[in-house]
Amino acid sequence: MKSMLRARRIGTVLLRYGLDDLLADTPAARWLKLARPFVPRVAAGIAQQPRGVRLRLALQELGPIFVKFGQVLSTRRDLVPADIAAELVLLQDRVKPFAGEQARALVEKALGRPVEEAFEAFDITPLASASIAQVHAARLPGGREVVVKVLRPGIDRQIEQDIALLNALAGVVERTHPRAEKIRPREVVAEIEATLAAELDLHREGANASVLRRNWLGSRELYIPEVVWDYSGEGALTLERVHGIPADDTAALDAAGINRPALAANVVRLFYTQVFRDNFFHADAHAGNIWVDSDPARRSDPRIIALDFGIVGQLSPQDQYYLAENFMAIFQRDYRRIAELHVQAGWMPATVRIEELEAAVRGVCEPYFTRPLSQVSLAEVLVKLFRTAQRYQLTLQPQLILLQKTLLNIEGVSRTLDPQIDIWKEAQPVLEKILRERYSLRRVLKEARRHLPELATQAPEMPRLLHQWLQQQVDGQHQLSMRSADLQMINASLQRLQQRLIYAVIGVGLMIAAVLAPIPLGHWGLGGLGALALLRAWWRR
Repeated sequence: MKSMLRARRIGTVLLRYGLDDLLADTPAARWLKLARPFVPRVAAGIAQQPRGVRLRLALQELGPIFVKFGQVLSTRRDLVPADIAAELVLLQDRVKPFAGEQARALVEKALGRPVEEAFEAFDITPLASASIAQVHAARLPGGREVVVKVLRPGIDRQIEQDIALLNALAGVVERTHPRAEKIRPREVVAEIEATLAAELDLHREGANASVLRRNWLGSRELYIPEVVWDYSGEGALTLERVHGIPADDTAALDAAGINRPALAANVVRLFYTQVFRDNFFHADAHAGNIWVDSDPARRSDPRIIALDFGIVGQLSPQDQYYLAENFMAIFQRDYRRIAELHVQAGWMPATVRIEELEAAVRGVCEPYFTRPLSQVSLAEVLVKLFRTAQRYQLTLQPQLILLQKTLLNIEGVSRTLDPQIDIWKEAQPVLEKILRERYSLRRVLKEARRHLPELATQAPEMPRLLHQWLQQQVDGQHQLSMRSADLQMINASLQRLQQRLIYAVIGVGLMIAAVLAPIPLGHWGLGGLGALALLRAWWRR
């Protein structure tokens, strides 16, 4: 019921801001058309606003999940009309703030002491306001400048409602979509839920910032602000205050004399290094979270300052390897290798004919290589590759969704800084160097030495375990234990089916008894009970 009410509210908001025209020729358009008579007409003040403004206001009203969606769209000026992209940029750090006095009270609750006691100064006017939290400037005793991040009040309940709606929609997709087992909608929703849960945990965000800072400490390319743990709590996070120019403010960057092409190349290299060297990457890298050091001494060699560490990404060693190899195969136009990697990684069933898949990959990639590489989007190529592979039973990989979204963000930021940047030229040397180092003989020997104590500890047990296993085979006592999530799901489905069948039999029996009942009260009473039993048999969680 909550999900239905939330869906109704989403439709109402879209209609109230006059956005139904953006959903023309989609299944949602038919439902919105039916609902139009029951929703007040678009207010004159809103109707006169450009469509980009109306969309931004609607996303803000709908909450954090929709704001996040708008943030991703704002980085893709090659996919979104310029007027809409320009407005969606405002979602990155200029969402409507909540009251400063309320933020002050939340900080005091998180730190367990009055603001006057904790800080030398605390500004109740926010520096920035985003979908999950807002940031206030402060000064520590001794004069050190910091910023304090505070979660929006009630944001956890709002996210819970949105996730419930997404789970309901995922259930519909599972029951109705012919390829639901490949799309895995519930796993996708679980990935979104985990991402938002990470953003709500400010202690975790502080830990993310600390790890990133340690990985890049002393770097001339990237700076991560320091976390001030003594002034942080469950609902508030205090970090060193930094100053810079937002990466999408090209006018300010030009006025400061920043070398934008060098900066764009640095953005790309940093992303691939974080993914494939550190396996710990900033996964909310929109322009609002990427600043540029305005130090005049660094104009020709600009340094990036990263902000907002609520979302970071990591990949399993297997996914990391196969993803890197896919990138290298794309760079080398080795379509056979791309097809083989998709099967080897388990992303596609082994029954797929490699030759057919290779031809499909060639059909996607080859048209791009007729253009200058500076005009080719690697993210766009990957999206089309996955879309094509879905025809060959590609299994959607939820763990790669965050990486794909970040790649879209990074390309959007880099092309804003330098429309002529050659993404491929900047990414390929970084990947080649990292792969050489990671899979070199020296690295293999180093890993072997690291695991040697563990192997030495377990080695004395091996002869005894081997003897026990052989003895079980001779005596016929070997036991095979199988545990499978799929088998558990089948068992649960059979139990639900059995329960529904029982309710259906009871319902039919009560209906027959109602017809045969000698008194009117019996008709209505037994009939009502029968209807409830049949409804329970039909209803599914």
